[in-house]
Amino acid sequence: MRLREIYQRIKPAISIEFFPPKTEAGEQALASRIEEFRAFHPAFCSITYGAGGSTRERTLLWAHRLKHDYGLETMCHLTCVGHSRDELRRILEQLRDDGIENIMALRGDPPKGQKDWQPHSDGFSHAIELVRLARTVADFGIGVAGFPEVHPEAESPEQDLQYLKEKVDAGADAVITQLFFDNGDYWRFVENARRLGITIPIVPGIMPFRSLAQLEKFTTVYARTFYGPARVPENLRRRLEQIEHDPQAVARLGIDYATEQCRELLDHGAPGIHFYCLNESDAVAAILRNLNG
Repeated sequence: MRLREIYQRIKPAISIEFFPPKTEAGEQALASRIEEFRAFHPAFCSITYGAGGSTRERTLLWAHRLKHDYGLETMCHLTCVGHSRDELRRILEQLRDDGIENIMALRGDPPKGQKDWQPHSDGFSHAIELVRLARTVADFGIGVAGFPEVHPEAESPEQDLQYLKEKVDAGADAVITQLFFDNGDYWRFVENARRLGITIPIVPGIMPFRSLAQLEKFTTVYARTFYGPARVPENLRRRLEQIEHDPQAVARLGIDYATEQCRELLDHGAPGIHFYCLNESDAVAAILRNLNG
């Protein structure tokens, strides 16, 4: 089932994102977590693509496994980084031939150790071009990224939204946002996108934190990468100050706060929730149980 059909038929559509493990132990752990998530009947699962294509083979392998071994609808990430146009076409053809119906089209982040993003000499500079290419290869469901707090490289919110509009006009079927902790940022983003004529589903991306160190990473390190900037709102900051010396309380708050976010988002019409689970199951599974309870 393609993204446009998923968001038409499944309300709300809950999706979960994984990254390809690097070790045999990581693969075994992910396999057990996927089994746990299957019980929640996700609308689809996605598998990420490393910077510079560093996880290419593992990404394609896990896309195959999610689809064919676990019977889960699958969205495979694909980035422009380090690939020529011909290589990207071949990857898209491989996904098509493997029965993968959905892709997440991304420009991608610079490879580790490279400060600035540079396109392949015969590649693409923007996700827009990848969306257009995918449309010529197969009738993929195509997701693209949206930034409620503005892409870190954008000159302005207006420019960022105009670029999103171009991705949509090129053939995207759904926008999946980067993580955020203030639902107001999401609703403003949706309102401004609708005003610009973007009518496809805009799906909030949620990443629950489990520790103060992890939250710090979300708002600093990840702010310069695929996940984009993420501001800690004052109400969350005050709640954290009261329990900052109690790691277990912080972990509970991470689950409770994400549950509150999700309930409010769904109650006010969000088409679904896309969970960035970081290959862990405890927090997201707890949130899903809370939402279903």
